[in-house]
Amino acid sequence: MRAEPQAAPYRPDPQILSLADWLGDPVRPADFPQLELRFRNQRWAKAVGLDDLSDQDWLRHFGRFEPLPDNLPQPLALRYHGHQFRVYNPEIGDGRGFTFAQMRDGSGRLLELGTKGSGLTPYSRTADGRLTLKGAMREILATEMLEALGVYTSKTFSVIETGEELERGDEPSPTRSAVLTRLSHSHIRIGTFQRLAAFEEDGYMRQLVDYCLAQFPGPLPPEDAPGRDEPAVVLMHQAVERLADLAASYMVAGFVHGVLNSDNMNVTGESFDYGPWRWLPQWDPSFTAAYFDHSGLYAFGRQPEAIRWNLAQLAISLRLLVDAPPLVAAIERFPDLYHQAITRRFCWRLGVTSQGVEADMRLIAAAEQTMRGGGIGPDQFFFTHRGGRGADGTLAEALTGYADIGGDHPYWASDAPQAMLIDEVEATWSAIAERDDWRPLHNKVAAVRLMGDALGEPPEPAGHRA
Repeated sequence: MRAEPQAAPYRPDPQILSLADWLGDPVRPADFPQLELRFRNQRWAKAVGLDDLSDQDWLRHFGRFEPLPDNLPQPLALRYHGHQFRVYNPEIGDGRGFTFAQMRDGSGRLLELGTKGSGLTPYSRTADGRLTLKGAMREILATEMLEALGVYTSKTFSVIETGEELERGDEPSPTRSAVLTRLSHSHIRIGTFQRLAAFEEDGYMRQLVDYCLAQFPGPLPPEDAPGRDEPAVVLMHQAVERLADLAASYMVAGFVHGVLNSDNMNVTGESFDYGPWRWLPQWDPSFTAAYFDHSGLYAFGRQPEAIRWNLAQLAISLRLLVDAPPLVAAIERFPDLYHQAITRRFCWRLGVTSQGVEADMRLIAAAEQTMRGGGIGPDQFFFTHRGGRGADGTLAEALTGYADIGGDHPYWASDAPQAMLIDEVEATWSAIAERDDWRPLHNKVAAVRLMGDALGEPPEPAGHRA
């Protein structure tokens, strides 16, 4: 059974203000013509002491963005660069979002509220700074499903419909608008470091490294790691460990992010910013989520490679502070860390005990063969064979010696697994767009959370989310 987020009092702690002069720009939120509350994440509002807000106060803070008490006095649009489909772009930054508040949860972790669709910023360029209601609905579904499947993800905290009509080239227009607030650990991206490296801002780079180590503590590098006393090297090792686990979690979830650019990579290892995502309908490493990913750069099976490539860009940026060899040594840990993470997570989702990386990798290979042969995706596979049940042939042979820890949650006796395939996503949106019927969305969120309860707490490497 998965534990609910720990309830905590509201504890404002806007640590980001120590970096604000060079990390971002103060901005004003859009003045929306109307505010209608569509989604309020009470589970996570409890974790930061905001669950007692009335709906009217919720609208004031997450629709009008009136500052929360003793928090950021004004929203901050963050500055960053990044590689977009491996082409460096210095003309990006928060173009339709900002950091709004920071606070501590019950375990003392620093969490922050950021936005999507909150209006124009200095980095909007030719865009309108807005978010479609469909895009907001899709982000609710993505984050809820990923959280249930044990992926370290941002949480959709609030969605408010804003009464504007938006023109978009990739969905029927005009279309309804919304502003989304997400709860996450951080919005410090690999692209944040890339920007400082481009401007050779070594002083600010040191400040950013120190901030990350202080606010997102994690394990120290291995005893034999070169340069392990250098703060930049420590951060590099932590980012490698966290992002190797993120890559593994995507693969076990059968999830395709779609746009794994370096400005979409958080150094905490937290997944965020969901645009053209998809879940696999069947096992296919070449499956892509973004219609514009013509080369398959971010195809399902290439996601670990893409994440490792982005880590190399972080290492290049940190060359501003330290020599290359210790940073390269950190990146060279990625394959082993990835294999440890994917076997740990695979056994957890299947509901069996681990037998060690070598045996577990054979089990994963047998599972892939079973999915390809049966034309099924991970959702059906893990549900059908939970605890090793119903296995035959190569899969049964690979499961020899594995113990069933599948559990007896009622979910496992359901007729079919929860999934998040595109047809259901579109049907959920159609109910909203055509009849303003939000019941399918809320029912889906409830069903996905029930699946998360059945799966229980995901495995984590030591110090991953300290």
